[in-house]
Amino acid sequence: MSWGFLRDILSGVNKYSTGIGRIWLAIVFIFRLLVYVVAAENVWKNELKEFECNIRQPGCENVCFDHFFPISQIRLWALQLIMVSTPSLLVVLHVAYRESREKRHKKKLYKSPGSMNGGLLCTYLISLIFKTGFEIGFLVLFYKLYGGFNVPRLVKCDMRPCPNTVDCYISKPTEKKVFLYFVVVTSCLCIVLNVSELSYLIFKYSIKCCLEIYDKKVQTMKSECQKLKYIEPDGIASTALFHSNASPVLVHMPDKPESNLPTDLREG
Repeated sequence: MSWGFLRDILSGVNKYSTGIGRIWLAIVFIFRLLVYVVAAENVWKNELKEFECNIRQPGCENVCFDHFFPISQIRLWALQLIMVSTPSLLVVLHVAYRESREKRHKKKLYKSPGSMNGGLLCTYLISLIFKTGFEIGFLVLFYKLYGGFNVPRLVKCDMRPCPNTVDCYISKPTEKKVFLYFVVVTSCLCIVLNVSELSYLIFKYSIKCCLEIYDKKVQTMKSECQKLKYIEPDGIASTALFHSNASPVLVHMPDKPESNLPTDLREG
């Protein structure tokens, strides 16, 4: 199987990723894709032929193999690699959309088509959520299909057309178990990296938005203070209301004339 398309997708999204995202890409390339192509694929190469039961009943071995391995473990691993890498294509497509939009309008619409902001940030966060979901989903699928992350040496089968319960032997169980544990460990590591990157981006841009809102409020308050400080009646600026050193004005209230007083008070 050719994995060139997957390599192109991951290398294309590498330049738009954060530091944590680049670590994730390195793990997918080195510890998952290369290990699959170089070593793991050969371990499961002839698994049906090497699956043996202690009976020669026609069709018994095929039915028992299908019962214990409804999906080949190595093919499920390959499907997992494809599914967890494909969401990164969303980021590449979004950047390509920005570039084509600038060409169509023949002007600069973005600071940089690959700058992590606005819609591209949302696309990147969605791709992280999808990757994490696929990783968790495939781990659960591995566990449910094969009854855990173990590869037994011997399984007992009583499926028809087997005449009775027969013993069936799985080839290279220890080697397969090691690779299966390797799949689980690398998947868990990728989940941790995806969740860390998701948390980092949300925290970073939440702080950035809060600071922008705070700066806007500060600017608004400053402009309101300037309006209160500089009052312009008839176009002349004056600050007398705020900076006057004059003494307070004493207002003298004249006494009321005696003629207005009652008679008894005048006489007294």
